Amino acid sequence: MDLLDVWPLFRLELRTPRLTLRTLRDEDIAGLVSGAIAGIHPRDEMPFAVPWSEAPPRELARSAAQHYWSARAATTPDAWVLHLVVLLDGRPIGVQDLRATSFATTRTISSGSWLTRTEQGKGYGTEMRAAMLIFAFDHLGAEVAESGAYEWNARSLAVSRRLGYRHNGRSRRAPRPGEVVEEVLLRLDRDDFVRPEWELEVRGAEEARRELIGE
Repeated sequence: MDLLDVWPLFRLELRTPRLTLRTLRDEDIAGLVSGAIAGIHPRDEMPFAVPWSEAPPRELARSAAQHYWSARAATTPDAWVLHLVVLLDGRPIGVQDLRATSFATTRTISSGSWLTRTEQGKGYGTEMRAAMLIFAFDHLGAEVAESGAYEWNARSLAVSRRLGYRHNGRSRRAPRPGEVVEEVLLRLDRDDFVRPEWELEVRGAEEARRELIGE
C-alpha cells in the first residue's frame, strides 16, 4: 500500500484551463503559508470569519497547519471539510474549500476560498469556484451550494453573481473584536449554475464519493 491507498482523497484532482485544484497535502502548506504572510487583503479589510491572516508569521504558520490537519483528521461521511490547494504552473496560490454536514441527506455544500493578492483580479477566483461547483454538482450529486461574503466585498459577491448565486438573506458578524459587519448570504441551486464554456478534467471522483458520501 501507499499513501493514496491509505487516504484515497489524495487522488482527487480538478483541472481547468489555467489551474489545478487537488486535495491539499502537507507539502503544500509551506507555500500557502508564505503566500498568506505575503498578503491576501489590505490591512483595513477582514474578509474572513476569523482573522487568522493577521496573526504574526510564526503563529499563522502553526495555526494554518493545525487547521488543515484537524479538518483532514475529522473527515467522515457525516461531516467534512475538503481543502483543495489551487496551483498555477505547479505553484500554490490559494485554497478553495467545500464542506458539508449530513451531505447524503441534505445534498448541500458550502464553500470558502482565498487567493494571494498578487494573483487576484485575473479571473482565478471565478475559475476555481466554478471547478469546485462542477465537481460538487456533477460528481458528488449536490443539489444546493451555499456561500456568503461581507457586503463590502464586491469582488467575492461579483464572482457569486457571475456563477448564478442568488441572495438568501443577511447576517451580522464580528470578524474582529468590536467590529460588526453585514454578511450577504447566497444560495445556488444546481439548475441555476451558470457553467463556464470550458470542460473540467476530474480525476479521483470515485474515491472522493466513497470517502465523502460512503457510496
